[in-house]
Amino acid sequence: MAHDLSDYRKSYEKRELLEHNCPENPIELFRDWFFAADESEMVEEANAMTIASIGLDGYPKSRVVLLKKYTWEGFIFYTNYNSEKGKAILNNNHVCLSFFWAGLEQQIIIKGKAEKLAENLSDGYFESRPDGSKLGAWASNQSEVVTSRNELDNNLASFEKKFENQEIPRPKHWGGFLVKPVSIEFWQGRPNRMHDRIRYTLQKDFSWKLERLAP
Repeated sequence: MAHDLSDYRKSYEKRELLEHNCPENPIELFRDWFFAADESEMVEEANAMTIASIGLDGYPKSRVVLLKKYTWEGFIFYTNYNSEKGKAILNNNHVCLSFFWAGLEQQIIIKGKAEKLAENLSDGYFESRPDGSKLGAWASNQSEVVTSRNELDNNLASFEKKFENQEIPRPKHWGGFLVKPVSIEFWQGRPNRMHDRIRYTLQKDFSWKLERLAP
């Protein structure tokens, strides 16, 4: 079966990204773009991001996760450390995050190194989650093959009974990753495919080098 998409066309004309509007630190520009995306009616989940990692089988794999916090140090998300994603990152901590906000004609691509978040910080976030999400972290052996949906539902029911009328603790296999960026590229769609691409690269003195890339 073939479906030719060569006639799909869109002209990007909403914004521009010029060097004189770029701050020295890319986290400032990320903050400004994120706030705009978060407030825009054209973006449903501004914090949805794709993370790409190199799996234990040697293949790259991308999937969407949710950004839960960003600081001057980097970008934080949470997962099961025993999942396919968690094992891949623990084996090779070089990852790539990307945001695509189609309504704003913007992308942000972040290369970085991931490290486990401090346990007390993972504890603090876990405590803020709804009980259902807490139980899900216990009930799902993420990425493992299961026999049926019933197996998942039964696992959840067993942990509901186990933790009934008590505080639900964070599983040790579940927690956060902090991705410390080494480069951040901001992509703004422009007409005629002459897009604006501004890349920040971290230097040895922890300053950022700004360069424009050809589209």
